[in-house]
This record gives sequence, C-alpha cells and structure tokens, in this order.
Amino acid sequence: MNTIAAQPDIGDAKSHLRLLSYNIQVGIGSTRPRHYLTQSWKHILPHSKSFDNLDRIASLLSSYDVVGLQETDAGSLRTGFINQTEYLADKSDFPFWYDQTNRKLGQLARHSIGFLSKIKPVDIHEHKLPGLIPGRGAMLVRYGQSNNPLILVLIHLALGKRARVSQLDYISDIVNQFEHVIVMGDMNCKPGSPEMDRLFRKTKLREPLEELHTFPSWRPIRNIDHILVTPTLNVKEAHVLNHSISDHLPIAMEIELPKGVHILG
Repeated sequence: MNTIAAQPDIGDAKSHLRLLSYNIQVGIGSTRPRHYLTQSWKHILPHSKSFDNLDRIASLLSSYDVVGLQETDAGSLRTGFINQTEYLADKSDFPFWYDQTNRKLGQLARHSIGFLSKIKPVDIHEHKLPGLIPGRGAMLVRYGQSNNPLILVLIHLALGKRARVSQLDYISDIVNQFEHVIVMGDMNCKPGSPEMDRLFRKTKLREPLEELHTFPSWRPIRNIDHILVTPTLNVKEAHVLNHSISDHLPIAMEIELPKGVHILG
C-alpha cells in the first residue's frame, strides 16, 4: 500500500470533515479551449510549469481533511517520473496517501486516482470498474470502527454512457453494504442523467446541491464532478472553488459525522 508511514497524534474524535474532490489533469494548466490543442503534448512529455502548477494545487489542498484526486500520474515520462499523489501529499502535509494506478502506458503515462488524508484510514481497497475499455477504478477507504465505519469511495468514471451505467451499478452494490458513505469524483455525467437517476434509485445516496458547475474551468456550465452522501451525513456546506489550473474546478464539502462514528484525528 502506497501510504506514507506516519502516525497521527491521537486527539479527540472528529465531529466534522472537510472534503475536496479535484480532477487535476496531470498538473497541466488548461484555462482556455485552445489549450486542448496547444498543450496536448504535455500529456506525453514533461514540461517546466508542471511543478509550479502542482505547488499551487498543494497550497489549496492543505486546508482539507480528505482529498480525492482524479487524473493523477503515478510516475512516468510526462511527470519526470514523479508520483504526483505522493508529491502533493508531501507538499500539503498529508501524512497518509494512496495511489491507485488504473491504466499503464509503459514509460509514457500511469493514469491514476489519488487519495490524501490527515486521518489514518483503517484500510484501503482497490476495485477495477467494468467497461469495454479497461482502465477505470474505484478506491474504497474505511475510517472508524469495523461495526460502524465511515466509507469513502473515490471514482473517475468513463466517458461513455453505457460504461458509466455498469460502473455505477457496481458502485451501488458497494454503497448498499454500508450506512455512512461518501462517493466523490469526476463522474462525467450530471444530475438528472439516466445513469445518475439509476444510482439514486438503487442507493440512498443523494446530491446535496445540484448546481455546482465545475467544467470547463474557464466557463463552468456542466456539473460532472460530485460529492454524494448517504442521509446519515449532515452536509454543512458545499461549493465550487475558483481555482482554474486544470480544466475542472475543485468541489468542496464540509460534513458533520453521526455521533456513532468515531474517527480520531
């Protein structure tokens, strides 16, 4: 497991968690439509601004308890063989991190999702999501006691609708095993889409606010990045941050934990 070997100070049980989900587009700065063309080479080759962009992202992440990252790289040619999740964990003082690599393209790219936490998880499990084209995954993180845990599921869904339906069906089966669940990530679909409606019918998950537009970052008109919660988790606040480095904007949420869930932080 790619978690940093560190022990947190034992303190009082946390009653609130600050969450952030961010598709960082491998640290590529995309703030205009033309950048998809003019900066496409950065998806293959290293570039001088990547660490400046990651440092700016790290300065944002440091004020959150738990962060889910999409479109990270686990260390390949395009990142100078630096694991971006580990780099961000180090720069933003997260003692616990995990990288799940879902698609490897030799030395050129290692497509991953990342997890950063200031609270020690009990365990982390990788899941491979269904789809005609392999390379999508979900990460399941467990906090708290085994008899009443808080479950965090981090995902980055496919571009195709048919694949998303099967992937969300898979996620539904996981979610329905637990009472307190957070699902967050880039889902590539908006509330009201058939696949999201199907997810809400099959589970107790809910969308606290539907109009949190995150894409594209220069003119956000689509809400495809989500933090979904079960009804036992009280949402205190949810909003999109104006942090236009990636082509996505990050989405943040503060939740209040049920009294029966004990997480030391």
